[in-house]
Amino acid sequence: MPRISGRAFAKVNLGLRILDRRPDGFHELRTVYQTISLADRIELTWTPGRTGKIVLHCNRKDLETPDNLVVQAAEAMLQRTGSRGKLHISLRKHVPDGAGLGGGSSDAAAALTGLSRLLNRPPAAEILTEIASSLGSDVPFFLQGGRAIGVSRGEEVYPLPESPKQWLLLLAPRLHSSTPEAYRDLAKARQGGLTPLDKPRIISVFSSGIGVPGGRAAQSPAGALANDFEETVFHRFPKLAVLKSRLIKVGARDSALSGSGSALFGLFATRQTAEDAVGGLGTVEADVFVVSTVTRRQCAAAWRQSG
Repeated sequence: MPRISGRAFAKVNLGLRILDRRPDGFHELRTVYQTISLADRIELTWTPGRTGKIVLHCNRKDLETPDNLVVQAAEAMLQRTGSRGKLHISLRKHVPDGAGLGGGSSDAAAALTGLSRLLNRPPAAEILTEIASSLGSDVPFFLQGGRAIGVSRGEEVYPLPESPKQWLLLLAPRLHSSTPEAYRDLAKARQGGLTPLDKPRIISVFSSGIGVPGGRAAQSPAGALANDFEETVFHRFPKLAVLKSRLIKVGARDSALSGSGSALFGLFATRQTAEDAVGGLGTVEADVFVVSTVTRRQCAAAWRQSG
């Protein structure tokens, strides 16, 4: 039986700006995705046959449901390719849920990537991306990982040059920050509309922060790390603002909310400085991780096939 195992890496957003409303009702956004070493573990075992069946085993029994995005991804892949057989998915969760770290989206992308390597007739890259886009805005990014800019709803992804390895101190409070609520709160704060009045300045600052053509060389990490959700999410969950301040206080050169939260991260130059900072945090009501950035090449190399 062909079997493949790998890691589904989490991500952080190195900046997130919300722009115009699109004709489809979604909003245009600009973000920089970055995969990090915190990861779920996934193993796929494929047995071709006349009938189709997907079985999911997870270390969290509450996630063993047909609604799990990893199951939906596998179903979409098998249906699109016309493949039949039994697929056994073993999933070990390490990435916190509802934290803005993309755990579910990464699992889905891992299922697509792994299954495409097991099938006799893997789909073309554009079909894989199309399936990923239908599952969620973050899923296409996880097909490649590394560092990339996300535009449109975030599903249109363009690789960026990889930066030298950075270390992050990641705090994941045990609370769920709802993305729809974050959008509603932001619309209210912008007086009924999400489109910002200072859009040209926002784009200029964002461009300079990532050093894209036409923007100034990155002078301030704060420009790149600005996250439009922070104002309203911090208002709903004041302790998140406190945690961000504590990350800066213990030596992070910058700190930000990832996605719509609730996870926050601080950037450090070395692993040692990040680990030293953990002691300075004191008691925090959050899961604490010291992680590093992960490149596209490392994402691609995180698979092992047998059978």
